[in-house]
Amino acid sequence: MRYTIQIVGVGGQGVLLASMVLGSAAMNAGYKVAMSEVHGMAQRGGSVLCTLRFGDGVISPLESSGGADLLMGFEPVETCRNIFLANEDTKILMNLDPVYPSMVAAGFEEYPDIDEMVAAVKERTKNLVTIDATSIAIDAGKAVAANAVMIGAVAAAKGFPLSKDLLKEMLAKNVPPKFIDLNMKAFDMGYDYMSKQKN
Repeated sequence: MRYTIQIVGVGGQGVLLASMVLGSAAMNAGYKVAMSEVHGMAQRGGSVLCTLRFGDGVISPLESSGGADLLMGFEPVETCRNIFLANEDTKILMNLDPVYPSMVAAGFEEYPDIDEMVAAVKERTKNLVTIDATSIAIDAGKAVAANAVMIGAVAAAKGFPLSKDLLKEMLAKNVPPKFIDLNMKAFDMGYDYMSKQKN
């Protein structure tokens, strides 16, 4: 068994934390793990891409285009920008809450239509689940826990090879102690959301 996860988003969304949690869980499950991360101006909302591969014979974190088993899109535009990483069988979890670039926030450019972006992703694969992870995180207590919502949702995805309990344990170990309760609640809410989906 070999499994590849591509995690995309922008700086400040917790993409790197999510990759650490998933990678730690895979190692604790006994898999060989290879990880890489590419981030531009991650502190300023730049694009972030993390590749996580685990399983038999994994020696490199590099994966060919279309090789992802799972694409976690923390931001709609970044999900569309990286859709080449997916194939028709790839499971995609797409957060619909946008992070507006400075030019959009300043009114100089328009943010793409969410429905059009969802339709574009569906052209690549029917295995798409959309989620308002930031909104769910706010319900859990704070928007910053959106990454915990995403991790919880992935834990409930059909066929995902890492267990809910292990992911939750690794999440608790990777967040500051004062935020553990918030992240555990956000994880559970993400898990519950995904459990109700068809994919």
